[in-house]
Amino acid sequence: MTEKNINYFHQFILWFKNRWSTSPLFSIFIAFIVMVILQTIVLGFDYPSFGDWFTSWTNNWINILRNNASVAIVALGMTFVIMTGGIDLAVGATLVATGALTMTLLDIGANGFLNAIGITGWTAIFITIIVVILFGYLLGSLIGVTVTRGMVPPFIATLGAMMVFRSVTQHFMQGAAPRVPPEFLQIANFKIGNYMIMPIIYWILIAAVMYYISKRTIFGRQIIAVGSNERAARLSGINVKQVKYRVYALSGILVAIAAIIQVSRIGSMDFAGSGRGMEMDAIAAAVVGGTSMMGGRGFILGTVYGMLIIAVLNNLLNLFGVPPLLRDAFKGMIVIAAVLLQRKEKTA
Repeated sequence: MTEKNINYFHQFILWFKNRWSTSPLFSIFIAFIVMVILQTIVLGFDYPSFGDWFTSWTNNWINILRNNASVAIVALGMTFVIMTGGIDLAVGATLVATGALTMTLLDIGANGFLNAIGITGWTAIFITIIVVILFGYLLGSLIGVTVTRGMVPPFIATLGAMMVFRSVTQHFMQGAAPRVPPEFLQIANFKIGNYMIMPIIYWILIAAVMYYISKRTIFGRQIIAVGSNERAARLSGINVKQVKYRVYALSGILVAIAAIIQVSRIGSMDFAGSGRGMEMDAIAAAVVGGTSMMGGRGFILGTVYGMLIIAVLNNLLNLFGVPPLLRDAFKGMIVIAAVLLQRKEKTA
């Protein structure tokens, strides 16, 4: 290696080190690339042809993205909540509540609400989607009001909401076996080519909207201001309570959309187990993506990368045969490491 090449290499190392320490999105993207490479190596290359290998690789990624699309959408809302300095532990329970309403409205059996009044087909599906999204907004708004008007700390408010939403849903849905119409399943399972990628498309579109809100709107700037310094934001004329209320309401809307997608993808919902742990995955995706748990900093694109890292990690742990009960330990260590790196950045 010539002296000139050595200088170029040295400059690249310095540039890389500087970018790694100053740009959270850069470091998260590099971590994601490493996970992709590791995932590719683990899948192996023992295939008859490159085409067979590429097909298998593509199918694996589509399955990963489809299976994690719902929690990824929830994580986008969680990012805004955390950016204000709050937390939402009720997203999993909200998912179950909105999912239960979806299935109750669409049930093609004798107990189906819309079916009983003679509304069926795509008309029933359209009405259900609107009603469920409004219900998600209502549940998120209740949390927002509790936090802003009731002055209850977000951790306590959302912990209580989590217990209430899940308990009430399980009570009313015990013994129920609703069945959704076949048309509704096409929302998530419609094929483009040979692939069922609709949940992935919904995730990308919602992420694009959330990115625009965070970067190009007054509301996005207000979220950052409130999370950075609530007192300064209030003195500058920002309605802090209104901003906090809106992020919880928005989180409720996104959870409702995720519930619709999940019910459509699977065709059913386990009212006792669905959504359990979703709040942890959503928080993990946001934190790994560079969102500060102290508020004031967050990246929608970072959350997308963070969710991809968590999704690939789940898949790798499954491929390695790690017992299910131990998988959360790995995700927990990643979250702790991400928070420690954030603290290191602040003290540097």
